[in-house]
Amino acid sequence: MKRNLLAIAIPALLIAGTANASIEVWNKDSNKVDFYGRVYALNYITDRENQTGEGDKTTARLGMSGQTQITDSVTGYGRWEYEAETGDNADNETRYAFAGLNFGDFGSFDYGRNDGVLKTLTSYTDVLPEFGGDASDNDLYALTARTKAVATYRNSDFFGLVNGLRFAVQYADNGDNSSTQHFSKYEHNDGHDSAEAWGTVVDWDVFDTGLSIGAGYAQTGGHKDAKAWSAGIKYDNNNLYLAALYIQGKQKYGWEHASTLTNHKDADLKTKGYELVAQYGIDFEIGRLTPSVAYIQHRVQDASSVSRSGDSGLKGNDLVKYVDVGLTYDFNKNLQAILDYKINLLDKDDIGARRSLYGDNYKDHHSIINANTKDTVALGLIYQF
Repeated sequence: MKRNLLAIAIPALLIAGTANASIEVWNKDSNKVDFYGRVYALNYITDRENQTGEGDKTTARLGMSGQTQITDSVTGYGRWEYEAETGDNADNETRYAFAGLNFGDFGSFDYGRNDGVLKTLTSYTDVLPEFGGDASDNDLYALTARTKAVATYRNSDFFGLVNGLRFAVQYADNGDNSSTQHFSKYEHNDGHDSAEAWGTVVDWDVFDTGLSIGAGYAQTGGHKDAKAWSAGIKYDNNNLYLAALYIQGKQKYGWEHASTLTNHKDADLKTKGYELVAQYGIDFEIGRLTPSVAYIQHRVQDASSVSRSGDSGLKGNDLVKYVDVGLTYDFNKNLQAILDYKINLLDKDDIGARRSLYGDNYKDHHSIINANTKDTVALGLIYQF
């Protein structure tokens, strides 16, 4: 969630054939291998009832990127990244694992576990010290987060004809619970749903102004397909960073009675989100301070469309709503300290404040709701190489 961290920088660096912040361990006969890593010592200070939890959230990442020169115009590349958690209910995962070919002006093609194509746009506002990134959620918006079994074609500078004009096309075909399955497959289905998905995105760095604009669309297959589209704009120049994102999604949502697993219902879940971010960098003799402020809101467009008959508890449409105020201090390129304050604006009657979208007696087939109405402060120290 940090614009300056390798987790965001490495994909672009890898395709471009450079890795400025990583450690080069092999460079011989047109083959190069780099290692990079991060230790993120993090603690949340909040109410114990918050579903996001309080206390230790420390993580460690280790990754490897490599490339090989095949011809003067064709390069092979690959990337692997793994993350381990140390806090309560710790979970470990492979974040990235893909390989591909770069054909220069004719673009690149890769396959494996990678970011969904709409991450290009959601990354505009996913720059806060700790929080943010709510639009990068496959449960709400198709192909906005990491997904396995994706084939991606990317082209920079539009075949070498227009500087800064990029586009990408992506196809996903898998049943991974952390990816496209959320959109089109749940426990009760009639066999016609599909875990296939496709998407496309275009974004453009407008000449040398620091302004970038982009738009994208994604959907899954099957007659109960999910759809998402997004548009974003950002300005990054003279130590000032401004970004805005709009995203909209639609999917079928299944629920049933928790005790009997009967009375299955389908509903159209329509969501939309707004994210606004402002940051300004202040340079010192040693280090750089970056204050940031953001407003994040994601909501169901019609609460009645996802409420069961007789449920009077769903009075608010908001899934996520908060103001974020943060500080990042870069001691150098390797060490960074963060302070992030999430001012939660959810009411207890909002959909996003409930542990179950349909009430205590009903079971969701997607766990998109985070029962969290309290403010949270994040304190962290990051070492990266």
